[in-house]
Amino acid sequence: MKLLVGQLIYIFSKRKDRNVRMLIKFMLILITMITIYSILFHFLMILEDQRFSWITGFYWALTVMSTLGFGDITFTSDLGKLFSVIVLLSGLIFLLIMLPFTFIQFFYAPWLEAQTKARAPRELPEDTHGHVILTRTDPITMNLIHKLKQYQYEYVILTEDIQHALELFDEDYKVVVGELSDPETYRRLRVNRAALVVANIDDMMNTNIAFTVREISKEVPIAANADSDDSVDILQLAGSTHVLQFMKLLGQSLSRRVLRTSTRSNVIGNIDALLIAEAPAMRTPLVGMTLQQSRLRETTGITVVGLWERGKFEIPTAATHINSTTVLLLAGSAEQLKNYDEHIGGYQKFRAPVLILGGGRVGRAAAESLEQAGIDYRIIEKNKRLAANPKYVYGSAADINTLTRAGIDDAPSVIITTHDDPTNIYLTIYCRKLRPDIQIICRANLDNNISKLHTAGADLVMSHASLAANTILNLLKPDDVLMLAEGLNVFRAGMHPSMVGKSLLDSQIRLQTGCSVIAINHDGEMISNPDPTVHFSEKDELIMIGTDDAEKRYLKQYTESTKIKAS
Repeated sequence: MKLLVGQLIYIFSKRKDRNVRMLIKFMLILITMITIYSILFHFLMILEDQRFSWITGFYWALTVMSTLGFGDITFTSDLGKLFSVIVLLSGLIFLLIMLPFTFIQFFYAPWLEAQTKARAPRELPEDTHGHVILTRTDPITMNLIHKLKQYQYEYVILTEDIQHALELFDEDYKVVVGELSDPETYRRLRVNRAALVVANIDDMMNTNIAFTVREISKEVPIAANADSDDSVDILQLAGSTHVLQFMKLLGQSLSRRVLRTSTRSNVIGNIDALLIAEAPAMRTPLVGMTLQQSRLRETTGITVVGLWERGKFEIPTAATHINSTTVLLLAGSAEQLKNYDEHIGGYQKFRAPVLILGGGRVGRAAAESLEQAGIDYRIIEKNKRLAANPKYVYGSAADINTLTRAGIDDAPSVIITTHDDPTNIYLTIYCRKLRPDIQIICRANLDNNISKLHTAGADLVMSHASLAANTILNLLKPDDVLMLAEGLNVFRAGMHPSMVGKSLLDSQIRLQTGCSVIAINHDGEMISNPDPTVHFSEKDELIMIGTDDAEKRYLKQYTESTKIKAS
């Protein structure tokens, strides 16, 4: 009853006055017609020398107009029969056509709308805290939600579209309906107790969101994406705590994976003092050896935590062979990497620059990063205005003549950066056929195309959505997750009570979860390449490497008591 009353109040309070007036007019016309027909029925029956009560007149009019026509009362004259036809036809129009339409328009549709809106949440519970507020549903957001669940962070998606909210609600996402620029919306979202607000729409709307949130809370962190360099300062002035440029970050990340002009280690990330680097085995003494035969750990102190073979990652064992196409994934301190470079690293001059296919924002960011590292490059671009730069080669990357002019025959690496995955797949296949030995680094826009790009021949694939999601996650958990490639992360986790006092060997972490411990943070000291006999203490922090699935297994197995470090 309470729900029904609420819906009736909604119907009559939310409908426009014009619609209500039309409803009233229709009902008045219908009542007037029935009354007139009843009066005429009474007088026509008198002409036929039949007499009925006024109630009978209303009864006859309604039975004829509704086409029930019981036949217990009929006219005998032609005039009476003609009148019956007129009443019948008007009844067909008003009762069988216009009345149902009016009912649907003014009662049923508003009732459905009331039911629909009642399902779409408008606010979060009063005690909500430590949650992440998301303002857009795109691949970045969906990827981030996956990671937030993995690390047990609450979240809510804010949307202005009720229908979209219901679709998300039916898919079991946490969603709230509200206007993005309304301060009251963020009060209902308990923004003052949120862990983070993510503004990832466009630069103008992100500025609006940041400014609106700052009206309510001066403390809540706000992460905003900036498409344009000119928007960075404006977003900061509006109150954004972190201004991120995801496209630029993607270009920089792609460029860091390029095989440099030497076989020395190339640092691609770090967690505290632990450096993660890649080093090609090509033209080094390591080619043809097993990992055990290389004695890298004994001679340099470095840990080989993984191997890349044509885009395929594997956790190495002592018997793993090192080939000319192998790229070693190394973990260690700056001193240990220096030792590696002195013992193994050498220089290998390339006759051609790195190729970048696509001169958009990602391609330009990759080029800028390569230039800062002192690595020559060429960008293939179809836009003639951009190609005026001497570092640009005008033409299509699918044209063999353009690729030859750019230096495909001798280039050490090619970075494919277009925003269209089918084009990236096509270019990957083409470049791999032209140069079976070239390193191909590719951008993926949709996660479901990552495996296709690897199959097409890409050595490394980086997803825009995953990179952005990990970047945002690191704002909640600073330096806790490092994405090495799509689906492969280095992450840190606290010590589970069940492992305290056990040795690394006895814990069987790798056997049970697929994650490998590459370092232990013990009382502020980073112990890389820990000995299997080392015993864990309660305050130790583990640095591990593993695929997304392996990380999930670890977190699931130790989720209740593991002290995952948070900001």
